[in-house]
Amino acid sequence: MVHESLGQILVTTILSGNFVLAMFLGMCPFLGVTHSVSVAFPLGLATTFVIAIASLSAYLLNMVLDPLHLEFLRLICYIVVIAAAVQLVEMFVKKNSPSLFRALGIYLPLITTNCAVLGVALFQTAREYDFWQSMTFAIGGGAGFTLALTLLASVRERVNLSDVPGVLQGTAMTLMLAGVLSLAFMGFAGIGA
Repeated sequence: MVHESLGQILVTTILSGNFVLAMFLGMCPFLGVTHSVSVAFPLGLATTFVIAIASLSAYLLNMVLDPLHLEFLRLICYIVVIAAAVQLVEMFVKKNSPSLFRALGIYLPLITTNCAVLGVALFQTAREYDFWQSMTFAIGGGAGFTLALTLLASVRERVNLSDVPGVLQGTAMTLMLAGVLSLAFMGFAGIGA
């Protein structure tokens, strides 16, 4: 079992161990959905919910699979749980906010294949976190994911209001902004060590 404090896990996962900006997991929604904060933030919240469900389920599945020596079933069980959680989120968003459902488009069901979601379950298992460490890791991972999406979306909204040379518009500017954000978050590398 890893002996890290909950605060250390939370801060490290949000800042220096950010899934998007430090580990480069979940890049598809990070680059695709961050046109506006009004879309990026809700997707971050939906992903955080799925990450929390995946983390809780991974912890419980490990309690069942380990004593039975069925560790080889972990990955398939994680994927099934993630897919079910995404379906719940998709139905909830479609019923309660059809405009947000349309704005998120294909990125909402693609949470199922978001490697950051699966990464949380795999990392917490490899690190042998207990229940509270696992949930803190999941909340920190989701908060970091939401923070990264929201930061890039807010910067992109500001850049869209600026006079940017034609050569740098579009994908080139997005990749440069993502790189600068990643460099900024790498500055937190000493925190939590």
